Amino acid sequence: MKRRTFIKRTAPVAALPVLINGISLKSHASSALLRLLAAKAENDRVLILVQLNGGNDGLNTIIPLDQYTNLTTARSNIIIPSSKVLKLNNFDKTGLHPAMSDLQNLFNNEASLNIVQAVGYPSPNFSHFRATDIWLSASDSKQYISSGWLGRYLDDAYPGFPDNYPNTDMPDPLAITIGGVVSPALQGPDVNMGMAISNPTSFYNFAEGVADPVPNTPAGKELAYLRLIANQTDKYADRVKVTYNASTTKTSKFPASGNYLADQLKIVARLIAGGLKTKIYVVSLGGFDTHSSQVSSSGGTETGSHADLLSRVSVAVGAFMDECKLHGVSDKVAGMIYSEFGRRILSNASMGTDHGAAGPVIVFGTQVNRTVIGSNPTIPSTVTVNDNVAMQNDFRQIYYSTLVQWFGLSKSEADSIMLKNFDTLPIFKTTSGFNNSLPAEITQIENYPNPFDNSTAIKFETKGGRVQIKVFDAIGNEIKTLVDKTIAAGSHEILFEAHGLPAGNYYYNVLSGNTSISKAMLKK
Repeated sequence: MKRRTFIKRTAPVAALPVLINGISLKSHASSALLRLLAAKAENDRVLILVQLNGGNDGLNTIIPLDQYTNLTTARSNIIIPSSKVLKLNNFDKTGLHPAMSDLQNLFNNEASLNIVQAVGYPSPNFSHFRATDIWLSASDSKQYISSGWLGRYLDDAYPGFPDNYPNTDMPDPLAITIGGVVSPALQGPDVNMGMAISNPTSFYNFAEGVADPVPNTPAGKELAYLRLIANQTDKYADRVKVTYNASTTKTSKFPASGNYLADQLKIVARLIAGGLKTKIYVVSLGGFDTHSSQVSSSGGTETGSHADLLSRVSVAVGAFMDECKLHGVSDKVAGMIYSEFGRRILSNASMGTDHGAAGPVIVFGTQVNRTVIGSNPTIPSTVTVNDNVAMQNDFRQIYYSTLVQWFGLSKSEADSIMLKNFDTLPIFKTTSGFNNSLPAEITQIENYPNPFDNSTAIKFETKGGRVQIKVFDAIGNEIKTLVDKTIAAGSHEILFEAHGLPAGNYYYNVLSGNTSISKAMLKK
């Protein structure tokens, strides 16, 4: 690698940390996608990524009530009582964890919540680091990409960047990560971008001009000098401080303490309300790697560590949306709640769950379609330790839909960013980006016989259009593509030959237009 390229990849453009309480704020180079979004002056929409680090248990978050009997058999020691599950209007078969009343309110009363079921990718990886990398880069499971899905088009979006930035057209960081280093999702082919605010409390001190005292020693004087130089030279620090202080917190729903995610989203809301033009914010909450003690051993299963985590998410997002509403900016924000993977269907003896595959993604905002996309995950009557929630929707469909429907990119632009074409999902209220040449639904799906010995026929009805049917094993590895072509309207039957495959649960996913359904089948 050439020295100049190495420096572009590794060094921030404004490598001038603002040291506050020992925490640095750093400005980095811009990603091309974000430059592209900034160039679309008519689009002032903002995206907030909410990362649930550790692998969230989707089956105890979005609860499939129509699968409750089999789910109880699979996880009797952690199952949420059906009477405690929070109901969703017009979706009687699907409910929320009892700790998520604020998100229930967003769905039922505010029409500001969209749930995408069973989101994943073929051949899932169960390493936290690799799975996170896949989600942030939007790569295939076996594909290694150095750039993030929000970091494409570096070469031509802003010619000459970072020279002459910030400027009057874009005076602000194009992305801000709160609570850690700059997200890899913002890594472009050459450089990363954004500002990292490593600690919300430190940011409050920074915005209010409060700094830790330094000792009256030579080292202390040097520290004070470094702070002064950093504050004078950071390109974005003054602008961020001004916009943060241009607004005040209006809602009373943000908790005073004990909710780290709420602390982060409180900052985001203030910056948006204050007029910062930043397009992307990344916030996060850890602790979701619940191998043990996921539920309380002394109280009900609706209490415990997972309930506490989900409560923090629900309260934080509910307060954020209320704050945006009070400031009159709720129509310009949308947020995506996701985790690097889900958990296994079967609970373990430690009252926890192990690394799994697909899980739900929740999108919030006043401009989302209030609906549940996809069917509830199918829970077999007999589940082994290897059984995973079968993927219905590829996570990259959500990204693709966000780029097209929310940010208004053309499909060719989205194709380039996502490295391939994906069908959109009806996440946002706009109808732009829907592939209307494909049918809206596919019905009457079943396989017979089930259980089966060496072959089974998958029967379905379609309105006509492209149909894709794939078979996956219990882990989530893709076994075979049975069909991927345009099919005429009517009833159809596809044979799955399973000669040589071991006995166990398999899943078939039927994708047609905006509809994706996964079902289980058992090979004897």
